[in-house]
Amino acid sequence: MKLEAKEAEDRTQAKEIQIRTARVQDAEKLLEIYTPYVEKTAITFEYEVPDVKEFTRRIKNTLERYPYLIACQEGEVFGYAYTGPFVGRAAYGWAAEVSIYLKEDKRGKGIGRKLYGAVEAISKAQHILNLNACIGYPEAEDAYLTKNSVQFHAHMGYSMVGEFHKCGYKFGNWYNMVWMEKEIGAHDAHPAPVIAFPDLDAEIVKKCTVLDSYSLPGSFLPSVP
Repeated sequence: MKLEAKEAEDRTQAKEIQIRTARVQDAEKLLEIYTPYVEKTAITFEYEVPDVKEFTRRIKNTLERYPYLIACQEGEVFGYAYTGPFVGRAAYGWAAEVSIYLKEDKRGKGIGRKLYGAVEAISKAQHILNLNACIGYPEAEDAYLTKNSVQFHAHMGYSMVGEFHKCGYKFGNWYNMVWMEKEIGAHDAHPAPVIAFPDLDAEIVKKCTVLDSYSLPGSFLPSVP
């Protein structure tokens, strides 16, 4: 299938996907998505799969201030994305770290782009100005880690801003870690206070989750999330 036809098909399929806020009841399904990333990849540097109780705690903690979104269709969960504090000091309050995980058989279908589009729109509504992604990066691709995540973020408008060498050890291999960044707002002398996710108007959140993510900068690359 030609790239243009594949992109059009993915776009149509992605439009049928609903984006909603995660609930603590979703923890088990989300953990099922996350587990292969821990057990079979170096995409996450985590060694042990957390239990449902711990994963529930993570969801609850995130939702106290940041969005935690799910992509689903007819009750089936395809993936999730969320933001969290960048470093954590007060001066970093207008920046957020973003993460995404998709089911293994749902990569390359535009779902990741739709999730990130919703996360970005909500972050703008919160008055977040910078989105940052911490990404495992191999010097040479192997069975555990490729450069697809960096490619995906680049096509979503993120720029490479830093690389740490051989700082992650997993599966007997040393991996680099990179930071990528996207500025999504103007950095004025007096920025508006950041609004916690629970304090956003429900209608604003709803509008953010149904936008056409293909209007965002960058063209979709089918080989990445």
